[in-house]
Amino acid sequence: MDAARPPGPRGHWLLGNVADYERDRVSFLRRGHREHGDVLSFDDRIVFTVDPRLAHQVLKATNRDYVTEPAPFAGGAVPREAGEEIRPWMRARRVLRPALTGDAAACLDARTVAILDDVLDGTAGRSADVLPLMLGFTGRAVAELCLGPDAAGVPGLLAEVYAALLPFENAGYQLPPWLPSARRRRFVRVHRRVAGVLAGLVAARRGTAAGSPPDLLDVLLAARPAMGDGEVVSTLWSVLIGGHGVPAAALTSLVRDLALHPALATALAAEAGAPRGAGPRSGAGALRGGGVVRALLPVAEAVVKETLRLTPPAWTMSRIACVPVALGPWRLRPGDEVLSTPYLIHRDPRWWPRAEEFDPSRWRDARPAAGTYLPFGAGPRYCLGSVVALRQLTLAASRIAQRFDVHAPAAASAEPAFCGRLAPAGLRAEFRPRAHAAR
Repeated sequence: MDAARPPGPRGHWLLGNVADYERDRVSFLRRGHREHGDVLSFDDRIVFTVDPRLAHQVLKATNRDYVTEPAPFAGGAVPREAGEEIRPWMRARRVLRPALTGDAAACLDARTVAILDDVLDGTAGRSADVLPLMLGFTGRAVAELCLGPDAAGVPGLLAEVYAALLPFENAGYQLPPWLPSARRRRFVRVHRRVAGVLAGLVAARRGTAAGSPPDLLDVLLAARPAMGDGEVVSTLWSVLIGGHGVPAAALTSLVRDLALHPALATALAAEAGAPRGAGPRSGAGALRGGGVVRALLPVAEAVVKETLRLTPPAWTMSRIACVPVALGPWRLRPGDEVLSTPYLIHRDPRWWPRAEEFDPSRWRDARPAAGTYLPFGAGPRYCLGSVVALRQLTLAASRIAQRFDVHAPAAASAEPAFCGRLAPAGLRAEFRPRAHAAR
């Protein structure tokens, strides 16, 4: 290996480190971290980093020196410049940002809680597979956020997309994009079908009056200068996919934490008060103002932050160099890939006292060291929906604890699965109505 490359395990003469990584991904990375330091070469193209300073440097330089990992249906060529593929998306982000922050985010509270109630009531207290349950909740929530009255049918399409994406997300090592495969053909078919549905909705909505409050499609169609149909469809696709699987994984981890810490769940229930229809305390209207619901639900928000620290759904974040660039003392070439590892950064005792301990109280006063908390990424591609996501997760944690005792006998053994989005594998739970929780 080139001396300019970071150190790393040699691996098998033919397969390199793929087999060891696939056998136990996080153990491979922990061992590599111990033996080789904060930056680890996986092969002659892929580098992992557990250094928060370098991770932040890479994420901050996205759109300039790095691009995000291409979609499964995209080609494999590295862009000549980062801007050639991201300018439309960055413009769309600027258009959408006001609709995803502050009071605009608060307008979603009542529907968030109502959808969650409907999904959990549908289990009738029986044991349920938590991840599919939460995917059903987030699919409905993000479809309404994006499409309002036109959301019907879209959650089912999102379930198809999720199933088609899983083989790519679970694979530790991707086949070259030019190599035909059944999973790639399947994904292309699903993508085309969903894009066609969205294109029809965009065309039908043009020229009509915006709703009150406007959904994200209304916001995109009101942009000036006007956005083309293809640009609107592409933006809706990105928001729908981002708002589906990732928060569902986080909610699954939240359910596990509530089951493992019943005293904490009781504290959340006390904080929320007796149920009153569509929201904790006096309803969703009382939660207006501010980016999150910290003022009324500080314990619930602290629980969410701690869950995202220990089990961040995006447990690795990939960026691909599009120009020669330095990573600490090493040089990367165009096409080299850097994977930052929030999971290990969040559990590093250098930055976090009692790093492996679930302790929401750490969020009462202390702030994490700069760059050491990355559940939503950093830099110009910081999660666009982070405010909505944190608010949604906080409301959901509070509402679940307010209305239900979570019973999950196998919660302790439902360890996170280190594949695409980090979530407890095979977690099942019963949501047993609390004695006071009649709606």
